Amino acid sequence: MMERIRSFFRTFLLFELVKGLMLTGRYFLSPKLTVQFPEEKTPQSPRFRGLHALRRYPNGEERCIACKLCEAVCPALAITIESEKREDNTRRTTRYDIDLTKCIFCGFCEESCPVDSIVETRILEYHGERRGDLVYTKEMLLAIGDRYEEEIAQDRAEDAKYR
Repeated sequence: MMERIRSFFRTFLLFELVKGLMLTGRYFLSPKLTVQFPEEKTPQSPRFRGLHALRRYPNGEERCIACKLCEAVCPALAITIESEKREDNTRRTTRYDIDLTKCIFCGFCEESCPVDSIVETRILEYHGERRGDLVYTKEMLLAIGDRYEEEIAQDRAEDAKYR
């Protein structure tokens, strides 16, 4: 009986509402935690995996030897590779596509590459207006690698410290 009376007064006096308003009031005057994204950047984890890039050797030759390990290990089947032999009997890719709408950014492609050709950069600001805009071709990936090579090399050197 006593419990029913207590429940009636809690309902009648809107106890839960007052409790919620007290919680809101407690945080009302505290500093805000909102980050204004384009102007302010949040700190990135050293393990962050963003947009993919293909790297080149210092002499300008692409690193990818078309072993297709990254294609085989990709759980989302997002990587497509075609290759051919060159005159010097080495293989190189003729087609290297990554469909970022399928990619789950697991990093398996990066870990499986024996020549450190495919890497995931710290770039998180990319978009596509149509589905086809997020299929990155070999030329696009090489351009990203060329543009951010210094940052990629620095990140790889830091990673080597922890291995």
